[in-house]
Amino acid sequence: MELLERLNKIKNRFEQVNELLSDSSIMNDREKMINLSRERSELIEIINAHRNYEKIINDIVGNKEIIESKTDKELIELAETELVELEEKKEKMEEEIKLLLLPKDPNDTKSVIMEIRAGTGGDEAALFASDLFRMYSRYAEIKNWKIELIDINDTGLGGIKEVVFSINGEGIYGELKFESGVHRVQRVPATEGSGRVHTSAASVVVLPEVEDVQVDINPNDLKIDIYRSGGAGGQNVNKVETAVRITHLPSGIVVQCQDERSQLKNRQKAMKVLRARIYDLKMKEKESEVSAQRKNMVKSGDRSDKIRTYNFPQNRVTDHRIGLTLYNLSEIINGDLSELIEQIKLADRTEKLEASN
Repeated sequence: MELLERLNKIKNRFEQVNELLSDSSIMNDREKMINLSRERSELIEIINAHRNYEKIINDIVGNKEIIESKTDKELIELAETELVELEEKKEKMEEEIKLLLLPKDPNDTKSVIMEIRAGTGGDEAALFASDLFRMYSRYAEIKNWKIELIDINDTGLGGIKEVVFSINGEGIYGELKFESGVHRVQRVPATEGSGRVHTSAASVVVLPEVEDVQVDINPNDLKIDIYRSGGAGGQNVNKVETAVRITHLPSGIVVQCQDERSQLKNRQKAMKVLRARIYDLKMKEKESEVSAQRKNMVKSGDRSDKIRTYNFPQNRVTDHRIGLTLYNLSEIINGDLSELIEQIKLADRTEKLEASN
């Protein structure tokens, strides 16, 4: 009954959180109220599952008592039939609860900062980076998430060398965190007269957006440069110096923002990216310290890993981490990522569940 014991502990904590939330002294502490409310919302799904699980167990006990009573033959037959169904329900419910009890990534609920960079392949790689930016933008629109451009370096020919943008909403990092890695494209470039298929690549980085309190940045560690925003071909977009470049001297991380016409807004956006990158760097260092940690199939954390191939001639998308191939590239590149993302999340949950048994 180890599972029930764990569930009872969670139930006790849930009741404790409810009591604290109704305590008048807590109401004056906004941060504590927010944390407790968040904890309650995270526990409620497990509590509901616990109630259903307890009911199934009680029904099983009741049916076994009827069978053991050996009184009413017709009632015993009904109890035996129902018992088989209840045992199946119990088994299914246990698997659902085990999934709910898996440790959650605290970053899953957060908004994200995404970076897409053209890799090998010249102009074709830049065009592919532009396609990926459009794909994620369309997916964000479908999900009613808000996109905010932070910095973009385009080729002037429809391609993008690099783009940095934020996607704001609830639970976005949990949806998009597995998109980090190298994306490869196979197609015939428009400039290719012989019809030969070229292979190009672009890298995608997904970072959780972090609050000031999570990353302590010493202002003395920052080198801030202000310059004029530049457009394609080196033309000046603004005659006033509003673009901001921030260098974090201890780590060597450089971020810039030139999307806004306000220097202050560009600085705020650049700091948002800097916090996310420093936080990510700290998390990577922490993970590398745990040398015995098993390397996950779905997310190795190595952004040099080739995670996916988009083959245009065959209308095929292959995710190499889970061996999934879909033949609806035209829909996926237009933002229909739901099936792909759900399959990767399912593979990740399955892997974690097997590791926990």
